[in-house]
Amino acid sequence: MARTATLQRYSSHPGWLRLTHWLNALAVLVMVTSGWRIFNASPFFDFSFPAALTLGGWLGGALQWHFAGMWLLFLNGVLYLMLNIATGRLFTRFFPLSPRGVLQDLSTALRGKLAHDDLSHYNQVQRLAYLFAIVDVALLIMSGLVLWKSVQFGLLRELLGGYEAARRVHFIAMALLMAFVAVHLVMVAVVPRTLLLMITGKGGKAS
Repeated sequence: MARTATLQRYSSHPGWLRLTHWLNALAVLVMVTSGWRIFNASPFFDFSFPAALTLGGWLGGALQWHFAGMWLLFLNGVLYLMLNIATGRLFTRFFPLSPRGVLQDLSTALRGKLAHDDLSHYNQVQRLAYLFAIVDVALLIMSGLVLWKSVQFGLLRELLGGYEAARRVHFIAMALLMAFVAVHLVMVAVVPRTLLLMITGKGGKAS
């Protein structure tokens, strides 16, 4: 009984969370690299992405990969959000959240004094970052729907300012998501136990 209680105490990430996390990561990787190839075919900024970093080989191939990644991200993202709400995890892990709390935790982190002994607890900077990522992915999906079926999603197209505006919203949302991923990877490098936790589900308080 004691051993079971200890395992439950240190089990922070259930299987469904780890699975949806890695599927989301795969979907983002596919969509970003294929999206760069699509951008190169019709750029609206004065640069292009190196071909070696793109997926699809040509525009048609990139579009096929992009649509595949889109459906994976959409379906898996909806499942991730629903399970977080149904289990209560969304509210217990990401709230409360306040500007004052974010600034306090950010100041503590910049001074190198933010504790990482309990990985089951998210500080308010992490909470804000994860909630931002959820909103950003939703914006990516909505703007992507406009680019995919502009006529069918006419109302959404107008809300985003038109087709060309939706292209830029989609690109900026992608860039912001990549910035989140970059910061996330830096944090994993700083606290490697977080990677083990996302793979095995075992973490919690450091001994």
